[in-house]
Amino acid sequence: MTDVIIEPHEFLAFDVFKQILKTRLVDFETVIRTTQPKDNILTGDHFLCSENFEKEIGGQSKLLEVARSFKAKAIYVVAENSEIFNVESQLGSKYVKISIPCYPNSIPPEKNYNLQLLACLVSSKNETIAGDEKSYHLLKIAERVAKADVTVFINGPTGTGKEVLSRFVHDKSNRNIGPFVGINCAAIPENMLEAILFGHEKGAFTGASTANKGIFRAADTGTLLLDEISEMPLPLQAKLLRVLQEKIVTPLGSQQSLPVDVRVIATTNRNMEIEIAENRFREDLFYRLNVFPLTSLNLESRPNDIVPILASLVVKHSNSLDEIPRISKEAIEELYNHSWPGNVRELENVIQRALVLCSNKTIETNDIITDAKLNQYSTKDLMESSLLKQVATA
Repeated sequence: MTDVIIEPHEFLAFDVFKQILKTRLVDFETVIRTTQPKDNILTGDHFLCSENFEKEIGGQSKLLEVARSFKAKAIYVVAENSEIFNVESQLGSKYVKISIPCYPNSIPPEKNYNLQLLACLVSSKNETIAGDEKSYHLLKIAERVAKADVTVFINGPTGTGKEVLSRFVHDKSNRNIGPFVGINCAAIPENMLEAILFGHEKGAFTGASTANKGIFRAADTGTLLLDEISEMPLPLQAKLLRVLQEKIVTPLGSQQSLPVDVRVIATTNRNMEIEIAENRFREDLFYRLNVFPLTSLNLESRPNDIVPILASLVVKHSNSLDEIPRISKEAIEELYNHSWPGNVRELENVIQRALVLCSNKTIETNDIITDAKLNQYSTKDLMESSLLKQVATA
């Protein structure tokens, strides 16, 4: 089943939209001038068409029949050259109409908020987002690595999407029908981490009233994410190395070793050469994990990801599809001109603030409050500035 099936009849921005989907590595198929295909073998999660196509085939009821023939779970209708941007949902959000004003051809696809937003809606199960060439190439490499079933080590700054990239590798691998299990090595107390990783028998330690198989066995046939692996205590690193080499685990309190079939992905935001040199991380374990290294990039070095990620965050944090706002060109430039020291996590904070402050379903520059602005001005001044704007436009 593909992500989205597109009927491009009179969808004027189809070529640009197709380019956006390809950059995001979204699976899509195109069907031409169909009304109700018989014995159709093509299926997709979403069906997308133009408003004119819907009118020509006889309206919403006929469109529902077409979508059912593709086993689509949701329908998206694009009304281009509208006066204002708007998203309207019906049938419990199974039918969504998105009205898009005419965009100048001079605006590149990666800055086209309306089409990027549409791409987020029709590829909702795809968490990977790319608009920048660097991100696209990283995803293409990760896609090839996924097929090889090798251990992956992802290094990159905090807030750059290492866990999202890990899930992408799992989803694109032959293990995608198996579980994806993640653990943050920095968030678990040292005395509990071994039992959580490898499991334990009943009575193995104080409080172990029942047996637990551990996350290695929980991830069997699938993928195990060891997030912030550099925070793992040295004694436990030696035991992890044995598990990776022999592909067996021995639960605490047990004399029996059990086989596991797991693909391990490890992540860190630290310089591993320094960690090894200062004896905080075992060199042999690092080389066992670092079969194929990937590096996630900070947001400042991939500015063309800003609008695609922005669109995804707007969809994520809006209370409903009908409340999704437009964003002014000036506000987008404001986002482009920021350095984003907090990377995607900071951008998410900024978008959540903007959704609280914006009025008339429009995000303006006054609604863009970065952490730098919070440090420079008081929260009271920033909020009053946005609220005064709302009063002036009321």
